[in-house]
Parts: sequence; C-alpha cells; structure tokens
Amino acid sequence: MEIETIKKDVGMNWKSVDLVTVCDFQGGTQPPKSEWSSKKLNGFVRMIQIRDFTQGKDSFIEYVKDNNKLKKCTKDDIMIGRYGASIGKILTGIEGAYNVALVKTIPSSELDKRYFFHYLNTPYFQNFIQNAGSRAAQAGFNKEELKDLQIPLPPLATQKRIAEILDAADALRRKDQELLKKYDELAQAIFMDMFGDPVKNEKGWDVKKLKEICLKITDGTHFSPPNLSIGIPYITAKHLKQDGVDFYSNPTYISQKDHEEIFSRCTPEKGDVLYIKDGATTGIAAVNEYDFEFSMLSSLALIKPQKDKINSYYLSCYLNNKIVKQELIRSYMAGAAIKRFTLEKLNKFEIVVPHIDLQNSFASKWIKLQESITSVKKSKATILFDSLIQKAFKGELVV
Repeated sequence: MEIETIKKDVGMNWKSVDLVTVCDFQGGTQPPKSEWSSKKLNGFVRMIQIRDFTQGKDSFIEYVKDNNKLKKCTKDDIMIGRYGASIGKILTGIEGAYNVALVKTIPSSELDKRYFFHYLNTPYFQNFIQNAGSRAAQAGFNKEELKDLQIPLPPLATQKRIAEILDAADALRRKDQELLKKYDELAQAIFMDMFGDPVKNEKGWDVKKLKEICLKITDGTHFSPPNLSIGIPYITAKHLKQDGVDFYSNPTYISQKDHEEIFSRCTPEKGDVLYIKDGATTGIAAVNEYDFEFSMLSSLALIKPQKDKINSYYLSCYLNNKIVKQELIRSYMAGAAIKRFTLEKLNKFEIVVPHIDLQNSFASKWIKLQESITSVKKSKATILFDSLIQKAFKGELVV
C-alpha cells in the first residue's frame, strides 16, 4: 500500500473497553537452576528469556526440564517485557517455555491479534507501562495494574482492516530502519579502517583507563520517580540507540522536585556520552545531542570526556564496537548473575586512545553520517506510521 493511499483512511471515532475484558495476561515461571541445561536434552524445552529477543542470534540458548508447571508460548504469541530496561518491549517469534521477565498476552475472539500488537506499541500503552513500572521496587508491572487500561474496540472486520493499514505503513518504516542499520555498519567500517582492531590494537595506540580520560563518570537515580505526562524530561535505557539518543519518540517526564534531587549529582550536558550499564541492552553508548536539562535512571552511566584527550563520538563508537563489547563483557562481567557494569568497573575500562587529531577527524565523518541518519528518521514513511498509529487508537482511523 502506497503512502498517499494510506493517508486517506482517517476520520471516525470508536468506543473503548477495558483491556482486561478482551485480553488475558499470563506471567512466566522461573524453575530452579538445577533443572536448567545449556544443551537440548530429551525431556527438555527451550527456556525463553528477554535476551533471546534482544540479542538475536548471538544469544546463549538455555533449556529447562519440561513439566506441566511451565508456562509456554508459540511463535505467534505476543509477549511483553516485564522488568528493567526491557519493560514494555513487545516481542514475538520464538516458541518454548518463558520465564518471569515475560508476560504472554491471550486476546479473546473479539480482539484481532495484529490490531492488538499495534496497540501495545502505542505511546499510550508504553507510557502507562513505564509509569506502572516506576512504582515497583524492581521496575516491573503486574497484571492487576493493567485493569486501568482501555482499548478502542471497533468491529472485528474493522480491526483487521486497521491492522492491514498499520502493517503497510510499518513495512515502509522498516525499510528506513534497515537503511539506518547500513549507516551504522558504514560508521563501524570507517572506524576499523582508521583505527584498526580496537582489541588487538595492532597500530600501537595508547591505552588508558576510562577514569584517566574523563572528568566525571556517574549514573542516574537509583530510585524510580513517578512518570508524568508533562514535566522535566527523564531519559532511560529505552531512549538510547547506537545512532543516538531518541527522547521524543517515547517521551517520559518527572517532577521538578525529583529532577532537582537527581540533577544535583548527575548533570548530563550536550556532548556527554550516555552508556547503558544495566539490563538486557547493556553496552549501548550514544552522544547526548540535547541542550536541555534532563534526569537519568541508574541503568544509564554519564561519561564526561576530557575533550583534549578523548572525543565523544570516537568513545561512543569505540564502546559500540562489537569486538569491544565482547571484550568488556569477558573482562568485567565474567560470572555475573545479572547483566550489569558497576561504576567501579566502568572506571577501570581500558580504552584505546589514538591521537586526538585523528579522533576528531573520525568525528567529522561520523557527524556527516548523522545528518543522513537524521534525514532518514524524518522520512515520510516514519512520520506517517507515527501519525496513523496515534489516530488508530484515538478512534480516528476510518476504513
């Protein structure tokens, strides 16, 4: 379906119903470690965890002894991340038993699955889940909290048509996402060409501990303040991508009072490097391009480089390099039960430090790539999808 055709399908309101009346939510199980295995044995089934979705083919697959107490899902089931940095992630495509960090959705016959899938990706649902998670000690949500949610529920045939429209718009948007991946690959290729293998360091660059080339290394708040619809911007791991910090696609806010308390010790500024140090997406770095004040969650580290020693764009790309990530995990996270880098470990990170002029030259090339990336992000396909998904669940999409 072409963009201009999709644009015509707007203009009607539909009633809303309580979400829990048309969908059940089933949490997973956490068998004792004595029943786990790294190999597929007879009588064992795959145990699905958040990392199986977020890390793709690189994920370490585990299995668990099969029994009737396990909660299971199929490839077609829609799952929701329940805790931490992955809270609210909408996941599908893997079958097996699933653990307590995931919730399976079970739509009734009144609710089309693809229509529901798009609903779960709306800012409305995502902000609700983030706010529910911020009230919990472990930054998670439970089924009881979902009783406060509503969903527009047109007739089933209309739901299917709306889903088709959103699927078509999403297909166009995904082409942009593939292009963004290509730009990331190009940036890493330029990096390798200029600096060589960052772990082997065949070019003999200086190696420094991160604390030796930074003015400050800290993290965000260790308590989760309530999320608000307006207020001071609040940035968490969900806002970080390897191509930059993206606050506005899913904005969250906190009160001025909470911000002042957090900002008194963690003061992000334009040009600083933000780094995910905790959770399923640990290891992603991005340069902060925003010039407004914001607060951060403790899953993010704030790294303030000494500009005469280390360039922010170089450091960000260095930390995002796949070889570097693997080495950091091996050196500083070996045997850890939870995927996390402490501030103490971060300070000890060994960083290859080429001459600052060469770093700055790389940064110039990276910034030009960023201009192309920004252009893709502002493409008609991306803007269209964002517009349509909001209209659909405000009851404003007509078919």
